Amino acid sequence: MRILLVTTGLRMGGAEQQVAALAREFLARGHQVGLISLTPDCEVPMPDAVERLMLDLHKNPLSLIQALRAARRFAMHWRPDVVSAHMFHANLFARLLSRIARIPPLVCAAHSFSEGGRLRMRLYRLTSRWCTLTTQVSEASRAEMIRSGAVSADRVRVMYNGIDTDKFRPDPALRASTRAQLGLDAQTRLILTIGRLAAEKAQVMLIDAFARMDHTTPARLLIAGDGPQRPALAARIARHGLGDTATLLGTRRDIPALLNAADLFVLSSRVEGMPLVIGEAMACGRPVVATAAPGVAELMGDIDTIVPIDDTDALAAAMHAALDQDSTSDAAATRRERIVTHFGIGSATDRWLALFEQLCPQAGTRPGPVRPCADA
Repeated sequence: MRILLVTTGLRMGGAEQQVAALAREFLARGHQVGLISLTPDCEVPMPDAVERLMLDLHKNPLSLIQALRAARRFAMHWRPDVVSAHMFHANLFARLLSRIARIPPLVCAAHSFSEGGRLRMRLYRLTSRWCTLTTQVSEASRAEMIRSGAVSADRVRVMYNGIDTDKFRPDPALRASTRAQLGLDAQTRLILTIGRLAAEKAQVMLIDAFARMDHTTPARLLIAGDGPQRPALAARIARHGLGDTATLLGTRRDIPALLNAADLFVLSSRVEGMPLVIGEAMACGRPVVATAAPGVAELMGDIDTIVPIDDTDALAAAMHAALDQDSTSDAAATRRERIVTHFGIGSATDRWLALFEQLCPQAGTRPGPVRPCADA
């Protein structure tokens, strides 16, 4: 099967990493993969076997026209069996592309609960019929898209993201070496959060909650990621006098190592689609405390602790309680088993390929160059 991925970009976000992970899995299953990125940045490693078109789309009509022409030439030359777009801007771009090019079934994957607000929901609604199907990453996010009128219930389905459970796994040796690099002794408890530093992630509340905790037992808070809220978070750390115990790490590429080093992973978000980083932490066997953002309960099940959104006291109490409990190997195994069974990247790839074959059943069955489906 020839699968053409369309993405807004390839920065170090969860959705972008999901696109790259799926590309690797599709290739490993013997499929051919092409990629159109609306932006030239490429922080997420993409396999060399992926033939790609890296655009430099700007927010003006001329740039859009030029990008659509280039994408049309690429798509008609590459001749995919199915087009799989990911994230809001790529979804709209791919829908516009479908108006000027004879492309096969188009699946548009949303990766966030609100996808940016009312205007974006309205644009989704106006262009909904320009794609074959829309997908969302959780039941809560699907319900919100339907409620907002962005798509009708019969044209959107849930496709859970997948987690690389070979990459994210318990590793005692990695834990020991990473803690040593971070200067942590055996008594210091490490609380970790990972994500874009943005208002919807509510890391300010996490810092406030950390400040309210009883620090009789030494504890450190590490915040990995970057974004527009970094200055505000630095100011909050200084305001609480936490300069020695709370650290902004910036963008990191050693996430499995950090997760293994942690004693507790915390998510403080107000809005999520499906927070992959929780699944990655659980795959590493780490205890999790998270707010009740969309997608969290579906991912965690009844394992570990979920607290109300924007409740600083509840978050502080849950963090303290989690650190006060000894994490057992059985609990770690339970966390990992849930992710491996329900949210592994292999299972996610199976679901995507089954969907593509359902939409274009003759894909990949013909010898020689593959042409678009007859119903395109």
